[in-house]
Amino acid sequence: MNLLSNDFELFGLSPQFEVDKVALDDRWKVLQREAHPDRHATADAATQRRAMQWSVRINEAYQRLKDPIKRASYLCELQGVAIGAENNTAMPAAFLMQQMQWREDLEEAESIADLERMADEVSEARRSMLESLRTTADDRADFTALAQQVRALMFVERFVRDVDQRLEQLGQ
Repeated sequence: MNLLSNDFELFGLSPQFEVDKVALDDRWKVLQREAHPDRHATADAATQRRAMQWSVRINEAYQRLKDPIKRASYLCELQGVAIGAENNTAMPAAFLMQQMQWREDLEEAESIADLERMADEVSEARRSMLESLRTTADDRADFTALAQQVRALMFVERFVRDVDQRLEQLGQ
């Protein structure tokens, strides 16, 4: 194993958006078993330090690869395309209008049923956006477009959290 390997290489996966989640989980368990610091508890300090570095590196890679937004962002990064979410918030007008409508609907929601309908709608939009990420990354290899889609999905993820928070407030 090489600390400089990219996450996909580390896990023996093709660098693409669609990953076999079972293979990812299985490989994570194997790598953790090999590198876990407890396995090297009786070794010298340098070996223990390397085991700790490997364990951290494996966990970071696993967290990136198992999360679809982080995985798409990482693919962009590997291709030299920055997501730039903190300073690039340009979105298509239709997407922005949808966001504004959802925000208004959230403010006007008066019941748990209203919020659950909204959550279902947003969940379906999220599912569709994730499929678009797969198509853009794996079929078209258009990482500039992928970066824009990732930024849009980040907006949707924040909105999902807002809906969930509002559901909690009304449920109390």
